[in-house]
Amino acid sequence: MTQNPFDALGGGFDMNALLQQAQQMQQQIEEAQADLARQTVEGTVAGGAVTVTANGLGELVGVAIKAGEFDGTDPDDLSDLSDLIVAAYRDARAKSEALAGDQLGPLTDGLGGGAGGLGLPGLG
Repeated sequence: MTQNPFDALGGGFDMNALLQQAQQMQQQIEEAQADLARQTVEGTVAGGAVTVTANGLGELVGVAIKAGEFDGTDPDDLSDLSDLIVAAYRDARAKSEALAGDQLGPLTDGLGGGAGGLGLPGLG
């Protein structure tokens, strides 16, 4: 079958051009994701007592705890510390999602649902 089945719809539909556009878009998204993996954002809580670093994909890449802020022998202090680490990560994750939205949004707006709607790793 050599005839384009979409010719009956008014012609002008080029499946090869559509596939080429999809491949270009996929490459652009992959490049944007690689760029996001190289970028970092920080989440900070308690006046800088805990700072968490995440990459642009939301992956945790570092935790910094200000010296002298917590007593490592006090169970309540350690419990508070764990809560602060979680809160700092949530802050960093929100910033990484905003960064990803800024970078991937223009590439995915026409696909319905934005970056998170594509099921992209680390963005949903």
